[in-house]
Amino acid sequence: MNTTKTKAYAAQSATSSLASATIPRREPTPRDVKIEILFCGICHSDLHYARNEWSSVMQTVYPCVPGHEIVGRVTSVGSAVTKHKPGDLVGVGCLVDADLSCPHCRAGNEQFSPTQVWTYGGTDKHLGLPTYGGYSESIVVDEHFVLRVPKNLPLAGVAPLLCAGITTYSPMRHWKVGPSQKVGIVGLGGLGHMGVKFARAFGAHVVVFTTSPGKKDDAIRLGAHEVVLSRNAEEMNKHSSSFNFILDAVAAPHDVNAYLNLLKVDGNLTLVGAPEKPHAISAFSLIMGRRSLSGSPIGGIAETQEMLDFCSQHNITADVEVIPIQKVNEAYDRMAKGDVKYRFSIDMASLKA
Repeated sequence: MNTTKTKAYAAQSATSSLASATIPRREPTPRDVKIEILFCGICHSDLHYARNEWSSVMQTVYPCVPGHEIVGRVTSVGSAVTKHKPGDLVGVGCLVDADLSCPHCRAGNEQFSPTQVWTYGGTDKHLGLPTYGGYSESIVVDEHFVLRVPKNLPLAGVAPLLCAGITTYSPMRHWKVGPSQKVGIVGLGGLGHMGVKFARAFGAHVVVFTTSPGKKDDAIRLGAHEVVLSRNAEEMNKHSSSFNFILDAVAAPHDVNAYLNLLKVDGNLTLVGAPEKPHAISAFSLIMGRRSLSGSPIGGIAETQEMLDFCSQHNITADVEVIPIQKVNEAYDRMAKGDVKYRFSIDMASLKA
């Protein structure tokens, strides 16, 4: 199959900075959509993968081009494509392929498919080469994995919805968050700030848990009704056995039992943050209230489209700091320190500079 040389930003090793590079992109097949990338969000996963920090789970293949929060404009489509046309605004999230025949795919849960292909770090079945992500001028993706982007939302803020957005939206939909419910959001970062916006839009009473007193005003601005300092035992005790659902978005070590004890009977706590070390869970925190603890990744393609449409209706986007691609290494360092409100979004026009 023919390929096209494409400008990108890539890491050549675990210790090298990301820098200008050229990567191969396949020529579109009949089912493919070619997309000019306009914005690409920066996810913490990008940093972990570029620096090979997940080596115990997956080894990074270099050179690597991160980026799975992609918004762009269709430039061409294959002869069999029916869902998109040149000029359309579209998005691509964490997945770019799967065989679509397994039970998970047929149920609309491509995120669980054993044949899933990640936007970066997977294998392009057409070329036999690694997949390269959105820190690039263009990408070619099977139409099934290309999403319609609402025209009424700012594109820089839409990009993080393709990962941070669906990661927080999906478990809330699964556990049927809605009006008259009390919902907790643990951590006010890239994931947590989206959790607040969605929970409020679903009509729930939203409580943010944070260790930082300085985040109270921002939590209220984002839609929280209450803010609890999680290190204050008295404040925590006031909310004992009162939550229907808690979304835990913290990726650092912390006591999950403290939040399990805040759930009502049959309440659920879902983990979307993934600390490096395992949580220590008290069986009694679950048993005494028939509570449940679960985890959730991204959603499927149909649910991700539903999420984008929901965001269009409720005017929801991520809070972003827009940067040129030339500042991506600085952004990685700042992100590692928590110095961003709340996501970075790369203006990919800067790649042409």
